Amino acid sequence: MTRDLPTPAQPLRIGTRGSPLALAQANETRALLAQAWDLPFEAFEVVIIRTTGDRVIDRPLSQIGGKGLFTKEIEEALSAGAIDIAVHSMKDMPVEQPPGLVLDGYLEREDPRDAFVSLSCSAIADLPEGTVVGTSSLRRKSQILARRPDLEVVEFRGNVQTRLQKLEDKVAEATFLAMAGLNRLGMIDSVPARAIDTEDMLPAIAQGAIGIERRGADSRVAELLEPIHHVETAQRLACERAFLAALDGSCQTPIAGLAEIEGGRLRFRGEILRPDGSEVLAEAGETTIADGPALGRELGETLRRIAGPGFFSV
Repeated sequence: MTRDLPTPAQPLRIGTRGSPLALAQANETRALLAQAWDLPFEAFEVVIIRTTGDRVIDRPLSQIGGKGLFTKEIEEALSAGAIDIAVHSMKDMPVEQPPGLVLDGYLEREDPRDAFVSLSCSAIADLPEGTVVGTSSLRRKSQILARRPDLEVVEFRGNVQTRLQKLEDKVAEATFLAMAGLNRLGMIDSVPARAIDTEDMLPAIAQGAIGIERRGADSRVAELLEPIHHVETAQRLACERAFLAALDGSCQTPIAGLAEIEGGRLRFRGEILRPDGSEVLAEAGETTIADGPALGRELGETLRRIAGPGFFSV
């Protein structure tokens, strides 16, 4: 691209939520774009947009809507031309975008694992019977209860600092965060967090990945994003999101899955859980990278058929 590059006078506007993690992700995107095109940092402007998920903080996410909770207002601004791109945590993204918008740019994926966070214990297995554990994730709640039905799980929303304060105040003895978020915030050494192996707890679909959404007709922005797009992350997410789409997944459905690539092959593991953790259904498979979406869709359809109607309503 030799013309029409962003400038400090006419910057590319990057839409994002205002949380510390969302800002870290937007600024990571900003820095990568500035480096890729040898432009000053000021040629890219971060625009904070407050979403429904940010405004409603007194109720569980599963009670106030689906995956659009943290994206709707940002996508409206993108469609209206108030911003030029939107930076999202991919685990928050619905599998379908609004008309006119496309989601085809991804940064390199961070550590997808969950982190166990406690001031007193080092693992879920160490928690005494009846211990109170906090999480706002229906997936994590279901996975915890599937392994430890003797624990009490309570609603636990807020940023990292808020959740740590709740632990200090004994609202709960343990909680869970994403390793990716701790790494991006530079807090991995200051938080009592221990990574949970994916064999023990499968992460949310697309956890650890950053997606960049744009207007489909905006070829200028598409060209700007090309140098920072990470192909392997896109390949892994194509499989995972096909699995999610086959299950019609939302924040109200406990679904987990992870695609990994090694030696030119793609391996996928996925599971669905009853909300009370009383039943877990899992499938896994391996295929070529190109056939990853087909594998994700096939395994999702298999689990949906096995589960039958009403599986997620318990």
